[in-house]
Amino acid sequence: MKKRLLIALLSVSSIAFSQKKDKLLLTIGNEKVLVSDFMRVYEKNLDAIENEEEKDIQKNIELYINYRLKVKEAYRLQLDTLPSYKKEIETYRNQLSLPYLQDSSFINKLVEDAYFRIKNEVKAKHILVRTPAVATPKDTLEAYTKIKNIREKILKGEDFEKVAVEFSEDPSAKGDPASGREGNKGNLGYFSAFRMVFPFEDAAYKTKVGEVSTPFKTRFGYHILQVDSIRLSKGEVEVAHILITDKTEKGEKLINEVYDKLQKDEQFKTLARKYSDDEGTKSKGGVLRKFGTGVMVKEFEDAAFSLEKEESYSKPFQSRFGWHIVQLIKKHPIDSFENLKADLLQKVRSDERAQLSQMAVIQKLRKKYSITENQNAKSILDAKNIRTIAKDSLQDEILKINERSISQEKFVNYIKNKSGKAVFELYEDFKNEEILNYYKENLEKSAPEFATTLQEYKDGLLLFELMQQTIWEKSTKDSLGLKTFFDENVSKYSSTELSKVKGEVMNDYQNFLENNWIAELRKNVIIAIDNRQLKNLIKFYTKK
Repeated sequence: MKKRLLIALLSVSSIAFSQKKDKLLLTIGNEKVLVSDFMRVYEKNLDAIENEEEKDIQKNIELYINYRLKVKEAYRLQLDTLPSYKKEIETYRNQLSLPYLQDSSFINKLVEDAYFRIKNEVKAKHILVRTPAVATPKDTLEAYTKIKNIREKILKGEDFEKVAVEFSEDPSAKGDPASGREGNKGNLGYFSAFRMVFPFEDAAYKTKVGEVSTPFKTRFGYHILQVDSIRLSKGEVEVAHILITDKTEKGEKLINEVYDKLQKDEQFKTLARKYSDDEGTKSKGGVLRKFGTGVMVKEFEDAAFSLEKEESYSKPFQSRFGWHIVQLIKKHPIDSFENLKADLLQKVRSDERAQLSQMAVIQKLRKKYSITENQNAKSILDAKNIRTIAKDSLQDEILKINERSISQEKFVNYIKNKSGKAVFELYEDFKNEEILNYYKENLEKSAPEFATTLQEYKDGLLLFELMQQTIWEKSTKDSLGLKTFFDENVSKYSSTELSKVKGEVMNDYQNFLENNWIAELRKNVIIAIDNRQLKNLIKFYTKK
């Protein structure tokens, strides 16, 4: 609790007064404190102070001086070299830097787009040409050329579905004649945001109805798609179902018998528990998690969304899984943007589309930084044994970002345990990562608010460690000192027995130790306050 309070004290705020009149307020030894330095701390805690007396500027300046003296003492004792301190600062620094690694305006646009796509479902069909898991430039070119030629056939008038059956490398397009499963001819039905991999979703929503997209790449390979229609989303439904997996006449007879029982007012849940073959839901009365379009097989989806009245149920119908009866529990229309915004933001940040936001940052940094590549050093990308090249042969500079030189060795170490991508693709990933790392490590120079927040967290963490060692631990271990303090101040307490008022005495003893300690710290340093700036501060907050 003490730690949280100390660190909360150091949060950052900014106000117009400090920007206009950022003068020197005081000096503590060789440390200069600006008006804004004091105001950041004071403003943060102002709303939490209920007692007007405690808002006194002069009193708070004295508290601030005490705080700075403690921090200086912590650095003098080299508490910032403790491994536990370094580890916690590194963790906090990484967390604090996260927002700077995303383009906030880009993220906001992605969130708005996601909401539009949730509100509007798109129906499309596609053709896929696969690329190997580890694709070479030759593999990529061959796949791209093939999908481009397929697209030309459609643009010249050939039927999309016919071409999909003939050329698509998505197995669902052709189906499985051996098992009697018909192909979908590339048809994917309706879907909305987060239902497909993002590049596919993005291409679908950016292609006009009736048009064929240009070729685009996903992790599966190259695609083209044709958009059939777009409609307002049906939202989600929550249903229960009864499944009979026997597809023969016997199964059809049983599902009809169950349907007859429903019409005679027998409970759906009771019948689901007794007859359903879905082991995952029968114990719950057949209840499924709510779902939207594009999740269930078409027959099931159509039946579920066609029900209008809660507790109404469908007639028996068949899918490839068997015979079903569906009961509507509740419909869930699409909520407002404001209500969904937080959830969408979380989804966007955890989805692959967030990488686009990070790439937007990287693209800005590429323009800002001086980035050079050594083409001779890059020749190792073509070496078949690149991961086993001797360290001594990898000392040439392969990449330079401003003044930072990056060796071939660092790149080879980066790819040693990485697979699933060609070396030239891994190099691009490596380069992007190095650009981001350089940016992160120099954030204090480019983002003043980051530097201030991080420094104040460092100081707060040091102050906690210092207080722990100097006051809190000492007061709990020094039983003789506590007893002496109690005996000298016994008249202040409601009992003459220390054990009965120990908590109160302990608190007073800690304050006693701290006050004496601060007095000693003040003896060793010259403190000077600019009275003009002090008066200006008092005047400003009196008016406020």
